[in-house]
Amino acid sequence: MIKSAVTAAIVATLFSFQLMQAQEFTGRATYQTKTIMNDIQISGSNMTPDLQASIEEKMKKGFEKTYELSFNKTESVYEEPPKLESPSGSSGAKTIVFNTTSSGDGKSYKNIKDKTMLSEEDFFGKEFLVSDSLRKWDWKLVDETKKIGNFTCYKAIGVIPVSKEDIENFEKMKNKKSEKKTVLFTPSEPKDRTITVWYTPEIPVSHGPGEYWGLPGLIMEVNDAKTVILCSKIVLNPKDKVVIKMPKKGKKVTKKEYEALIEKQMESMKDSKGNIHINLGN
Repeated sequence: MIKSAVTAAIVATLFSFQLMQAQEFTGRATYQTKTIMNDIQISGSNMTPDLQASIEEKMKKGFEKTYELSFNKTESVYEEPPKLESPSGSSGAKTIVFNTTSSGDGKSYKNIKDKTMLSEEDFFGKEFLVSDSLRKWDWKLVDETKKIGNFTCYKAIGVIPVSKEDIENFEKMKNKKSEKKTVLFTPSEPKDRTITVWYTPEIPVSHGPGEYWGLPGLIMEVNDAKTVILCSKIVLNPKDKVVIKMPKKGKKVTKKEYEALIEKQMESMKDSKGNIHINLGN
């Protein structure tokens, strides 16, 4: 049951939404992300403690990223801002690069009026333009508040049920042994994902980072037990006008078709025992 504080926030938000209809309303929000890697095991017969620590550090940095959400009343684009590449060292040392763009790090566009989503994805050097319907969130509003920056935020909880595909993939991958000069990633048993978010009715748009949306205010923080996404900066109605551009790069595919392509590629990388390995070289 929605209690009085949340009800009051929603009433205020609806009033703000009505005011917005008569004016242009845009903004940019910067988010920082961090991912916990407790369920990822790194192993191998030639794995030294120093090499394991090096890989874990590179992975940690790879999962700590900055994103920008540009939005107006009905549309938003969520993407990683471009940045200068670090200069290559001259020592000739090998570098291990962990690229997670195939799991949703490309530019994503949401239209909450049409309930559609488009994202640019790069998978093994091939670009795809993936179309999908927005996930329908059944948010449970909680009468609990906290401050994020200068904004009063309210708590909401959503659940993503574990899928049949997740269970099947886990059954295929569990209890596999690593081999010489390899790194083996062992997934944890899939479970329903509980998503805790904090949104502010003081910014009366239904947008949020990534796939999250559908609340009476901008989503400022997301926590799914593995990944934390936190808004660190907001600029409303900036002087340099926010222009929302739909992604256009890549081969057009549906989300289902894209997931099938990924599955096919991953199957081709498996050995006779069903393991997927990353060769570290000599």
